[in-house]
Amino acid sequence: MGVDVESGDVRRARGEARARRAAAARAGAVRTPARDDEETTDNIRHTTDDRSGGGTSGVRPTPAGLQQSAGDRTERPATEPVAGSADARADAAGKARRAERRAQSGLPGQRRAPLGADADGRWGADDRGYDPADLDPEPAVAGPARGDASRGGAREDADDTGRRPLLGFPRRLRGVRRIAEHLSVVPDQGGRLTDDDLDDPLVGPPATGTGGHGSAGTGFGDGSGGEHADGPETVSGEEGEPGAAGRASGSFEEELAAREEEALQARYRAGAERGDRHATSMLGALLLRRGRLEEAEPHLRRAAAAGSRAAANNLGVLLYRRGRADEAAEWWRSAAVAGSAAAAHALGGHLRERGDDAGAEYWLRAAAEQGHERGAFAYADLLEHRRDVRAERWFRRAAEGGHREAAFRLARTLEARGDADAQSWYRQAAARGHRRAALRLAVLLEQRGQVEQAVHWYREAARAGETRAARALGFLLQEAGDEAGAELWWRRAAEAGDGNAANALGALCAGRGDDERAEEWYKAALDAGDINGAFNLGLLCGSQGRAGAAEQWFRRAAYAGHGEGANALAVLLMQRGDSAGAEPWFSRSAEAGSVDAAFNLGILHMARGEEAKAEEWYAQAADAGHGEAAHQLGLIAEREGRVEDAERRYRQAAAAGSAEGAFRLGALLDGREGQRAEMEAERFYRQAAEAGHDRAQVRVGVLAARRGDERAAEGWYRRAAEAGSAVGAFNLGLLLARGGNEREAALWYTAAAEKGHGRAALRMALLAGRQGDLPRAEQWCVRATDAGPAEVAERAGRLLEVLRAEITRSA
Repeated sequence: MGVDVESGDVRRARGEARARRAAAARAGAVRTPARDDEETTDNIRHTTDDRSGGGTSGVRPTPAGLQQSAGDRTERPATEPVAGSADARADAAGKARRAERRAQSGLPGQRRAPLGADADGRWGADDRGYDPADLDPEPAVAGPARGDASRGGAREDADDTGRRPLLGFPRRLRGVRRIAEHLSVVPDQGGRLTDDDLDDPLVGPPATGTGGHGSAGTGFGDGSGGEHADGPETVSGEEGEPGAAGRASGSFEEELAAREEEALQARYRAGAERGDRHATSMLGALLLRRGRLEEAEPHLRRAAAAGSRAAANNLGVLLYRRGRADEAAEWWRSAAVAGSAAAAHALGGHLRERGDDAGAEYWLRAAAEQGHERGAFAYADLLEHRRDVRAERWFRRAAEGGHREAAFRLARTLEARGDADAQSWYRQAAARGHRRAALRLAVLLEQRGQVEQAVHWYREAARAGETRAARALGFLLQEAGDEAGAELWWRRAAEAGDGNAANALGALCAGRGDDERAEEWYKAALDAGDINGAFNLGLLCGSQGRAGAAEQWFRRAAYAGHGEGANALAVLLMQRGDSAGAEPWFSRSAEAGSVDAAFNLGILHMARGEEAKAEEWYAQAADAGHGEAAHQLGLIAEREGRVEDAERRYRQAAAAGSAEGAFRLGALLDGREGQRAEMEAERFYRQAAEAGHDRAQVRVGVLAARRGDERAAEGWYRRAAEAGSAVGAFNLGLLLARGGNEREAALWYTAAAEKGHGRAALRMALLAGRQGDLPRAEQWCVRATDAGPAEVAERAGRLLEVLRAEITRSA
């Protein structure tokens, strides 16, 4: 971005002004006049940390006197808070306070030739209209002066920008986030072993463990969490009602299947009566699958005694179901020795359940080496429990055979070491109905920006009963504008006991103004064990003006170890004047990792004059990404003449999103010679201006005007003026006057003059004089004299003498 070279006179004037200010600062004898960018560090503000983040929903406005802090980190994640009308009211109140202070102190001007009547009393001799040289730039930035102001003392000219660090509550709700950072990988209970062995359909024993880490008998089931349906499934319906579970009655296909099964049973029964070992084994397996254990047992015993290893395995299953595990193990051992992989798997699971890991390893490995996928999974699970690296190989073997829990566990292992193949294994497990794999796949897809696919897999997992997926799906739908869909899935998750979803529903209701329902959901979150519910209840009560109830909820959250709850409690105590009671809660919150609390401790110590301690806490907060803390450190360094440290901290603040930090950095660079420094200064001015910083908007406007880009300059001046900047209003008036729009220019001059801008008042005096309204011109001259600065007051004084003489002659 190019910058036009200024005329030699203008550049020399600027250089001389800088030299005078630098000499005065070194001597310590002269202070820059009261400016709208001076700051002190004598107040505390609770700011939501500038890091990336987490996801949240909206909250209601805070009660009078409590300021909500600006939120960041997108850590996103989460969803951002809905500020609503609270932000607008807070901004309007801040602008009103700035306007009032500026009206009292006035704004200095720079590099403008005196305006008004010349020595002969002619009007407007110096009123040339708009020229870039006439622009009133924002005053050069001065760091906070030493003395009482930096230690919390009152000072009329200290920071009339409304940007002091103030104490207040966070806008962001806690506990409202998209998905848990650490997903459970321990399979649920309820899996079944089923398999085929040779020509007989065998049924394995029910799982007795979880298949996860550290539980006895974990290898006995398949660890599927009740999600598997691989192989022939045991149906435990009523006796005599084979296959009744889950069957819709009346369909032709099912009637036909039932008839075929009855015919098959009759054929097996006839073969068994003839002494056919195979038919006897098949009949016993068929009856076992129907749950007719008493009738199945004698057939299985006869076939097993005749040497059928399939019957021996199934007899073990039957006995295990009837509570005779030791006898079952003997039959499984017999079948396993004869080469049954299913029996080896069942026996290995039984031995692991009994604590015989050596025996379990032997038989599970035997099953795995025979290609039994569930045996491979159980063996891998045993090895993983021992942290044996061979587990991955057997998980892969089982997953390649179609075992979905093995695919999920393999994906988890690969993801832990950053292997890109993890996603494909999650997808394979999810496609086979594994709900936690679907959840994890959705999380990975969302992180990569593939939102449509993420929604699909979140929905699949949620439909399968995964509450975390329902909660995450709600957040994605909310971001897509589908509030009704988000509410539906959050409600499902909340009713299943998800406290985070309950918090999200509470925030949704609060954003609609339904405080009663919001309170109910926050309490539901708290009942579900989510202490964030107490914190959010504190915010809700505070927004309703119920300070006592807010304190109770914040105290409850704080005692439960909630860092932000402790900080909010300290905020309330500080606002009551109890700094001694607030300090330990700030400390506890800071120790829990709250950067806002660390920042507040810095302000607290600075107010006491304990600068060393204050800087320590500021540094802790700044190093954690707190932009306002970095800004305060920059102010301190600049005040002490440590320019390099000031620049580093301002850069840190600007990078963290601090508009004031970016503006200060721009002002620091603007004082250096060279086109590169000027371009970098403009870049940071623009960053601050785009964030709504009115002084930066004026600076960017002035730079645009110097380049001749009057359209851009007008836009920036107008934004600053509408935000309450007297300088922006004055410069906008100059620009409009040059374009011939005297009427609107007069409106902006008036707005600036009423805020204490001396040059604007002088302009209004000139306009009134040209219109022949001498009494009104006299009034504006008096205001210009009072507002200053010195050169304007001097010029206005001379003009006032001319005016009064003219009025006297006219009388």
